[in-house]
Amino acid sequence: MRIAVTHCTVYRYDSPVYQEPHTFRLRPREDGSQHLLRYALEISPPPAGQNECLDQDGNVVVEAWFDRPLDEMTVKSSFEIETLRENPFDFHLSSPGLASLPLVYAEPLRSALAPYLGSGGGAAAVRELARSVAEETDWKTLAYLTALNTRLFETVRHVIRDDGPPLTPEVTLERGEGSCRDLAVLFCAACRSVGIPARFVSGYEREAALHDKAHMHAWAEVYLSGGGWRGYDPSQGLAVCTAHATVAAASDPRLAAPVSGTFRGSAGAKMEFTIEMRVEDAAPKGG
Repeated sequence: MRIAVTHCTVYRYDSPVYQEPHTFRLRPREDGSQHLLRYALEISPPPAGQNECLDQDGNVVVEAWFDRPLDEMTVKSSFEIETLRENPFDFHLSSPGLASLPLVYAEPLRSALAPYLGSGGGAAAVRELARSVAEETDWKTLAYLTALNTRLFETVRHVIRDDGPPLTPEVTLERGEGSCRDLAVLFCAACRSVGIPARFVSGYEREAALHDKAHMHAWAEVYLSGGGWRGYDPSQGLAVCTAHATVAAASDPRLAAPVSGTFRGSAGAKMEFTIEMRVEDAAPKGG
């Protein structure tokens, strides 16, 4: 499947402000699940300088800095990818011990995965959710992930919420509803509670192309030795395969935000965005 996206965001200020250095996480990653066909990033007015680099999670980011005040900034990214992974379960766990929960990775992998494991086991409501799903699935790792994904899809109503950080997992459970990013954070917390490394993912999903106003999407990835990072989308109850375009992933949602940065000044600020998507089946292979 091919997914093409043009994402334009305009920041407007009541009076000129000085932009601090900004981080732009808008370039889709390229791995065994998707191939990047084209990509462009336009920042207007142009920054004083910028560089493309890898961040702490391996995301390709642009770091930009500015040298003059401005009252408007436009950020436009456009790309086309081909998604490749038709079977989200095309892997074999590298050790029989990983088939059952709680997962315990040996060193040095455990230390490398520490940012994705959290600490303290999470809130009581999250621990109870994790225990309930684990008992239902006889503490089997892959069955747990599928059942947790389904449980959240069926019991937490998905709502659109454009602004604001994700809710805490316990608040989402208490409300019984949440945005895609709220559900992703909850899924990660429930996975970490039973020793499964998990991280937050931002990107796009093909269903957005069917709506009048498309939005960015969020889901979760878990690390399974033998399969690497594998996506689960609790707002849809699906394991991630060809319908998702992954952009950035991180242990903390703030580190996967499409744009990060602040400004100096007391002006009021307003943000507007448009996302255009085109989805089509990939060209058939062979002659």
